[in-house]
Amino acid sequence: MTDLNGRTIAFLVAAEGIEQVELTEPWAAVEKAGGTPRLLSLESGEVQAFNHLDRGDTFPVDAVVSDADPASYDGLVLPGGVANPDALRMDEDAVAFIKEFVESGRPVAAICHAPWTLAEADVLRGRRLTSWPSLQTDLRNAGAEWVDEEVVVDGNLVTSRKPDDLPAFNDAMLELFAG
Repeated sequence: MTDLNGRTIAFLVAAEGIEQVELTEPWAAVEKAGGTPRLLSLESGEVQAFNHLDRGDTFPVDAVVSDADPASYDGLVLPGGVANPDALRMDEDAVAFIKEFVESGRPVAAICHAPWTLAEADVLRGRRLTSWPSLQTDLRNAGAEWVDEEVVVDGNLVTSRKPDDLPAFNDAMLELFAG
């Protein structure tokens, strides 16, 4: 079993539209591996997750991304949902946080629609990744090689397509975070 030895992992989400299972399953995997997950968002308070189009649970925010220092975290998880990454990519602080994180070489895990934020951060040129299929043109236009695979690891970046890929995504994510 992968041991994260108390590493702190940031989960960056918007105020709503997060695909709940893409937040909760990686979160639980990080905790089970001995890591400390922290929820970052655009504002303090709570975020609203969804089970596809139906409201799910709410989750308390640990820190606001505009106040967060990427160097304080050992890994970054970007959950999907359609509205979540769409809102994140419109927020300058979120995009700057992601860009600094990726460029620092620390590990980043993005699932489903979350690679939209990576495209916005302009960190995909020459990278190989996957996502929800509807993003492939956007990601190719951002300079990435898009492939339709369950999980793709390219350096410090791990990506997956959808909730069905979560077991493979979580395994690859933990391995990357364990370094």
